[in-house]
Amino acid sequence: MKNIRIPSLLSVFAVLALSSCKAQLNTPKGIIAQDAQLSLVSEEYEFTEGPAVDKNGDVYFTDQPNDRIVKWDASTNTVSDYMKPSGRSNGLYFDHVGNLLAAADEKNELWSIAPDKKVTVLIADYEGKKLNGPNDLWVDLAGGIYFTDPFYKRSWWEHTEPEQTARRVYYLPKGSTVPRIVANGFEQPNGIIGSPDGKTLYIADIGAKKTFVYTIDANGNLSNKKLFTDMGSDGMTLDNRGNVYLTGKGVTVFNSKGEQIEHIDVPESWTANVTFGGAEQKTLFITAMDSVYTLEMTVQGVR
Repeated sequence: MKNIRIPSLLSVFAVLALSSCKAQLNTPKGIIAQDAQLSLVSEEYEFTEGPAVDKNGDVYFTDQPNDRIVKWDASTNTVSDYMKPSGRSNGLYFDHVGNLLAAADEKNELWSIAPDKKVTVLIADYEGKKLNGPNDLWVDLAGGIYFTDPFYKRSWWEHTEPEQTARRVYYLPKGSTVPRIVANGFEQPNGIIGSPDGKTLYIADIGAKKTFVYTIDANGNLSNKKLFTDMGSDGMTLDNRGNVYLTGKGVTVFNSKGEQIEHIDVPESWTANVTFGGAEQKTLFITAMDSVYTLEMTVQGVR
């Protein structure tokens, strides 16, 4: 029989301890700042939606039933009306030159609101028919706009049925006035967000209770559709670790593999949307029914 060297218990414990230390070093920190608490900013609204962050870290969001866009000043933690009326704006997003893009639901249009508040209608229809009602949007590196177009009957519309034959996702190239269909086959496409490198797009089908991930091709088209998670979302955002934040019952956070890593409880029955604000984009800004909240994070938002 060959001699077998049995390691001492001390050396075994040393190896285990070293392995444990390495495991701890390789484990990412939690995404919520230590001792951070959900903080109510204001509760003077009817239904809040569409938060978008500007270059200063201030967040603009909508109170659609009251037809207004509201601004949260990150430096003072105060809110004030920015635009009223606002075309019944829903989703918002800033383009690369500081214009505020708005899914203007009053007439089923897509707007660009300049810093002086001059409104330019980017899209008024598709192939001569009203859009269903642009809902949420994201701007790619080239300045093109992806937007979801579900159908939610609004009390301020005269029409009761959609003029489009399907509920789709469109892409409007920069400088163009004609959008093109890039994704189809949804029940109710809603939340949408893209990665900062411009290569990946997440689209939530809230009607089907699923979120999908796509590859963005060089021409802006989408391919390689995959199921990301069996959860839909009203709105969504990303952080600098590639985590995806979905909304509905609170805020649920998934890593880039589609694995749930966190859930943030919110008092209201419905959380509509979420983004990162503040000077360093480490403040999670949450719109929920008649209220808006903030939560300090260890991660940062991306644009």
